Formats: sequence, C-alpha cells, structure tokens
Amino acid sequence: MKLLKTLFNRVTFMVLMVLLELGLVLSIFHWFHTQAAWIEAVLRILSVLIVLTIVNTSRHLSSDMMWILLIILFPVFGTALYLLLGANLLSSKTYKNIVKKTGDDASLYEQDPDVQAHVEQEDNSLRGQFHYIWNHAGYPFYENSHVDYYPLGDSGFPVMLEELRKAEKFIFLEYFIVEEGEMWNQIVDILKRKAEQGLDVRVLYDDMGSFMTLPWKYSRTLEEQGIKCIPFNRINPIIGIIMNHRDHRKIMVIDGKVGFSGGVNLADEYINVKVKHGHWKDNVIRVTGDAVWSLTVMFLTHWNALRPTDEDYTVFKNNVPMASDGGYIAPYADTPLDNELDAQSVYMNILNSAGRYCYIMTPYLIIDSDMEEALELAAKRGVDVRIITPGVPDKKLVWNITRSYYRKLIESGVKIYEYTPGFVHAKVFVSDDICATVGTVNLDYRSLYLHFENGVYMYRTSTVEDIHKDFEEVNSLSREIPLSEARKGLFFEFFIAVVRLFAPLL
Repeated sequence: MKLLKTLFNRVTFMVLMVLLELGLVLSIFHWFHTQAAWIEAVLRILSVLIVLTIVNTSRHLSSDMMWILLIILFPVFGTALYLLLGANLLSSKTYKNIVKKTGDDASLYEQDPDVQAHVEQEDNSLRGQFHYIWNHAGYPFYENSHVDYYPLGDSGFPVMLEELRKAEKFIFLEYFIVEEGEMWNQIVDILKRKAEQGLDVRVLYDDMGSFMTLPWKYSRTLEEQGIKCIPFNRINPIIGIIMNHRDHRKIMVIDGKVGFSGGVNLADEYINVKVKHGHWKDNVIRVTGDAVWSLTVMFLTHWNALRPTDEDYTVFKNNVPMASDGGYIAPYADTPLDNELDAQSVYMNILNSAGRYCYIMTPYLIIDSDMEEALELAAKRGVDVRIITPGVPDKKLVWNITRSYYRKLIESGVKIYEYTPGFVHAKVFVSDDICATVGTVNLDYRSLYLHFENGVYMYRTSTVEDIHKDFEEVNSLSREIPLSEARKGLFFEFFIAVVRLFAPLL
C-alpha cells in the first residue's frame, strides 16, 4: 500500500509527465533532423531571428543568456524547445488575466497631492525614489501610516495571531509557502472561526511553493471549511514558461486596518519551531494606516485575476484617519509580466544614493553585472557596503554560486559576512539611517526577474533605526569572509561559470 501511494502521488505523476513531454520534444527534434532537411534549415534561420529578438526585447539580458546559449549551440533542438515553451506562455489564461487585471487596477493607486508636495521638499534621494516608485512603478507614498519591525518570525508571529483574532470584516492571505504544522494550524483555526462568524476569509498560496508541503486538493479542504482559497498558477504537467513565474509575495491584510509582510512564510521553520538549517533569521513587518490600501489592492488584483469576485474594491478600504508619526511609507510590488524591474530598481536607487553606508541581508546572492558593478562602485566611492548571507545553506549548489560572487566584491571593498548560527532568509536594504526596504525580494534572478514580489520602502521612519539595529546584531553573530577564502581554484571557477548560465532555473 505504501509503495502504491508513493508510485501514484502528485510528485511522481508530475515527474513522469515532464519526462514524457521532454521525450516528445526529443522525438520531434530527431524527426526534424533525419526526415526533413528543409525544416531543419528553417529552424536554423528561425534560431537566429529568435536570438536577435531576445537580445532586442529582453527585460534583462543576463536572465535570458541561458536561452541564447542553448539556441546557438543547438539551433534545432533549442529553437523547438523555446517555441514549445513560448507558445505555452502566450496562450496561458493565467498570464493574460494577470496582465489585464494589473492594468485595470492601476488607477486604484492614488497619490495624495499633499504628500507629493511634502516629498518634493525633501532631499534628492527621496525625490528620486519617489519619482521612480510612483511615476514608473505606479505605487504611491503615504504619510499617515506606521510600520513596526519584528526581527524574527518568532517575534512577529504572535502579533499576527493577535491581529487575526481581532478581525471583524475580512482577512486576506497571500503566501508563497503554506505548510501544515504549529504555525499554520494556529492560523487556520482562527480563519475557520472567523469564516463561521461570517467574515470574508481568503487564502491565496503558490502551488509550486507549497508543492511539497500541502496535499494536492488542499484548497478544496479549506473551501469546505468556509475559507475561500485559490492555488496560484496551479501546476500542470505541460511544461511552460508561465510555470516559472511564481507568486513569491507575503501579504496579510486584516479589515483594511493592518497589513503584514516580510520574509516569513507560513511554515514552522520560519518561526524556529522546526530546525532545518540552524537558526532561521527572518523578519516580519506590520503596516497600519493609509498604506495598508496598497497591500489590499495588490492582493485583490491577483485574486480577481484568477477568480473574478469583486466589482468595487473600496468596500475593503479603511477610511478611519491615522495621525502620521513621521516619515514616508511606500508598499510596492513587482511583476515579471511587464517591462519594469521594480524591485531591482528600488534596490539600485538605495545603493546609488548611499553616502555613508548600505547594509544588505539576503539569503541568495546571484546577481547580474549591473547589480554587481553598482555594489562595487558604491564601495569604491567610500560607502560602507556590507552583505550578510547564510552561514548554513538550504541548497548547497545555490550557496556555492552565491559564494562565487564574493571575490570580485571583496576586492572592490564590499564586506561579506556569513551568519554563523544558521540561515538568513530576511531581505533587507538599509542606508544612512534614512531609508530602508523590507519585503520578499532576494538578490537572485528568480526574485528580480521571474517572480511576483512585494516590498515596503520606508524613509525617515522610526523603523529605519530598528532595522539598522537588527543588522548590527546579526552582523555581530556573523563571520567576515576574507579575500583568501573567496579565491577558488580554476576548476571551481569554470564549473560555477557554467552553472551560472542556468541561474534563472535554480
């Protein structure tokens, strides 16, 4: 019985279907190669046109280098595979719905002209970031808001539970990973109770992120308990580019009054109940006031793209005014389905505006040449640039790729530290005691180019000091990597150079 269960579980089925599809592609390639010389010639010409198209239309060339190399080395096979995946992308209903709904809902983000006038009176770094986040990314700045920073999932989770228990109207959750255990079971008990009381309770989880942690039909289980649930971008056995675009966001909105985000998923390792990679260093932020509206619209856009439900989002808006405690807050999101690299641009603007220091925490460091050069240039300008990465890896290959970036950065003056007690999952930029951003965006290809992400930018809020203090504490528990350790042998350098080409798939 156990053997049969293993043979027919979801993972086994998916693996078999993927192998079957790859076998089909190889068969088509073989037929092209042996039976139809003119088709092979057409595909070879088409391969050149595809490479030129990629070069001219790529959102970022580094992220598409894998396709370019594959098509150049194997014109027929690479082109056939690219067309197979690309056709799936263009025909994806999920893709089309998200693009349309994102455009339709853009007008719901409104910039208060009084806040804009105040921002224009601030320094150049804020004005520049404001013009990018509002004018190009499309997310407004808020004054009448507040952010609380919790330096661990352990400390943020009790606050999340407290706010969930106080819910009176609705609860919205959007997370990459949900796993049954102590953390999720406490949350779902509250969700069931609130649904029984008549609240609008919705859960949106990424189907790939929760592939190994939830049963296949778990959404149906929640629906039967009165909790509306959608698995984002449901996995299917037909390989396609759209399956590579996952919902990596972490958003919780309660009554339009309070919102949560940060790096924490809804699983026990994120609150150190289950230890897998040493101590898990993460964070949670709580947003209150006007800025919660942006998080609400982010959630509703994805929800309604997948399941049209709401005609009027404003019924979820909290109109009770809140006094400002100083500073500006701008929740923002990033999508792989447009031409803006919102998250990377926010990071780059902070880095390029830094005068004294720019401190970074990230679980992965797999960056393109632009980000690498920006880090190096900041250090050469005399900015104290520090990056903390994990001391205990969750994926050994990815960890080795991360470490392959150390040498050039250290030679340029960037200081690299590894968190000795365990794994850093926090995604943080903080600079000059002035600004910071916290959210879901790793410094890797997946977060910067492929996933749906979100973050919260803060300027001259009290939270910036809290984030700075947290970095200093984590820094004191971390080991600085010397240049001698960052230097690797020729074979390792060559191996990593090849593996880096496939970074978008890692």
